[in-house]
Amino acid sequence: MVNKSQETNGAQKSKAEYDPITLSLFSNRFMCIAEAMGRSLKQTSISTNIKERLDFSCAVFSPSGDLVANAPFVPVHLGSMSWSVRYQLKLHGKGLKDGDVLLTNSPMAGGSHLPDLTVITPCFDEADPTKIIFFTASRGHHSDIGGILPGSMPPTSTQLYEEGANIHSLKIVSNGYYDHDALHKAMVEDPAQYPGCSGSRSFRDVESDVKAQIAANNKGTNLLKALVKEYDLKTVHSYMDHIKNNAEQSVRNMLRKAAERAGTNVLHAVDYLDDGSPISLKITIDTQSGSAIFDFEGTGPELRGNLNAPICVVHAAVIYCMRSMIGEDIPLNAGCLVPIEIRIPEGCLLSPSPESAVCGGNVMTSQRITDTVLLAFKACAASQGCCNNLSFGAGGKDQETGEVVDGWGYYETIAGGSGAGDGWHGTSGVHCHMTNTRITDPEILERRYPVILHEFGFRSSSGGAGKYRGGDGCIRSLQFLQPLSVSILSERRSRAPYGLAGGGPGATGLNLWIKHPNEKDGNGKVRTINVGGKGTMQFGTGDKLILHTPGGGGWGTPEAPDEIEKEEEERLLQEAREWEPRGTWADKAQPDF
Repeated sequence: MVNKSQETNGAQKSKAEYDPITLSLFSNRFMCIAEAMGRSLKQTSISTNIKERLDFSCAVFSPSGDLVANAPFVPVHLGSMSWSVRYQLKLHGKGLKDGDVLLTNSPMAGGSHLPDLTVITPCFDEADPTKIIFFTASRGHHSDIGGILPGSMPPTSTQLYEEGANIHSLKIVSNGYYDHDALHKAMVEDPAQYPGCSGSRSFRDVESDVKAQIAANNKGTNLLKALVKEYDLKTVHSYMDHIKNNAEQSVRNMLRKAAERAGTNVLHAVDYLDDGSPISLKITIDTQSGSAIFDFEGTGPELRGNLNAPICVVHAAVIYCMRSMIGEDIPLNAGCLVPIEIRIPEGCLLSPSPESAVCGGNVMTSQRITDTVLLAFKACAASQGCCNNLSFGAGGKDQETGEVVDGWGYYETIAGGSGAGDGWHGTSGVHCHMTNTRITDPEILERRYPVILHEFGFRSSSGGAGKYRGGDGCIRSLQFLQPLSVSILSERRSRAPYGLAGGGPGATGLNLWIKHPNEKDGNGKVRTINVGGKGTMQFGTGDKLILHTPGGGGWGTPEAPDEIEKEEEERLLQEAREWEPRGTWADKAQPDF
């Protein structure tokens, strides 16, 4: 499969004049609109996943569906949402009117995985109510949309229907009227028709958060209309194009420098999932135009499990890597992919069939694609390469009686170590690359759910050794206060995050079940069980789950102990000199809501 932008050479573009100061102004105005959407969504949502963990993204799109700008939300959302917008635009065309809002989550319609519900709102010109001038969209991960297990992230799913509701296109608001019945049918009735599956176990939460997404989009459309009134539509669209062209030129320059630095215009890399499936990449750079072909030929075939990644997720990983390696302060937007042609072989795990399970592709395989791209450019050592997806809950359809029981589902991702680079140490205990979420505060977690958080801290010495050390992973220990279905979906349990330039690999992850004896256990002893990277268990009252997340890879040959000690002392002194009050990493990564 080939995706190639219509414009392949930035030199062929018209050299329209623009004011650099005004360009910077518009870049920030667009980003602030997306940030205001995010603030609205956080304040009006009710679920832990969206309100506390901030597992959502908001963005502004052009009339053709190209990403214009966003705040620093979740990269895997932002790089793939434009596929959803373009799909809906192609499907509905001129049938859209002011007051319409669309809902979708299908991987065949630009969705990343089913729990990520995307709400899309067309923004019409007030001077011409038939003309779409922008789109606003928000994508949020909902904790339960049905399927075979609470949390809708089953680690052993093999078919898409097992993962919950699958919506190609639903006009959730038509001409200003909200359709409750259509959403209930799509979320509760339709998923429950499949064998062994339930509808959403927490429909009221889902509906409330979908309404919050609609409100956030409406906030964005109002701000866009105000921006057009302040200037004029021609000026706003003109600078929208300049922002895209600026990003394109930045990527072209970066690709030229990468080829020069490597001493060749052909870069290779291959990395593997824990099951041995390869993700192979060959990058061919045209040093004259600054364009490049990313060819994934040699990648493994479609998987029986759920680590298949929709094509839009591949594009999201590539655009994220391009933006990260630019080193300039520009918004992530569609211009970053204009110089790139992405080739994906049919039938591989990066181009799965419509019925394939994909819930792990969005959160796990996307990380491995990122590792592979960064390895090809020798940009940095591998980060933990895993989201450590934990879900648990109760209720749904009873498998024996078929009775539907009210229930709930909880989902979280857990931080690990980031990879080191040429001149910096990795960061410990951080969400990195394709994820950018927070984790639920202990007080919120223990108040809302029947669990006790016994430990959450750094996993000492799990980062890879090197001149620059990889970041350490985390240890998270949870004890359950009632019988629950608990699922873990994780990677980097058998293949360690790689180090570079002589640096050592990060430690692999480990998932342990501390099982208390019950009536069926003959010896009556507490057992410690390695549950592997993926699995679903029925935990009893008092059972514990202890997760050891992977560390990041190191960079460079480790120095002698005395040199390391001296370097660490100098580093701490320098940090002390430069210290100033500042927020946490998460405060910098996410907008300050």
